[in-house]
Amino acid sequence: MTLLERVKKIAKERGISLLRLNDEAGFGKNAIYKWKTQTPSTDNLQKVATVLGVTTAYLLGEEDSNEPKHIDVDDIVNSSAMLTNRNHALSEEDQAAIRAMLSAYLNSKHGQDRLRKYGGYDNDGNKLTKRSD
Repeated sequence: MTLLERVKKIAKERGISLLRLNDEAGFGKNAIYKWKTQTPSTDNLQKVATVLGVTTAYLLGEEDSNEPKHIDVDDIVNSSAMLTNRNHALSEEDQAAIRAMLSAYLNSKHGQDRLRKYGGYDNDGNKLTKRSD
């Protein structure tokens, strides 16, 4: 299955037309259709994956499951994950505000307590590499 075929299939499963997908990803006219003969940039592939709610690896056929993946809070705070709401990318301003709020919470006493209890962090705020049950 080609990338374009996979994108069409996933979009159909989610009730999203390619025209709408193209618009929600912020592309110019018929950009996704060009994927039939052109390889998209990593950024454009990520935008489509975000709108569809899947990973880029799933779009590329590199993984079998389109189940949501766990995203570490460090990835969110440190800007390595695109933030979305119901498959719509949030603006840079909204993403920055969410990251600031999350960072402030995590640095609070309550946030630190929750991280130690549930988040795999030790008493010094360092991420544990192995969970002990």
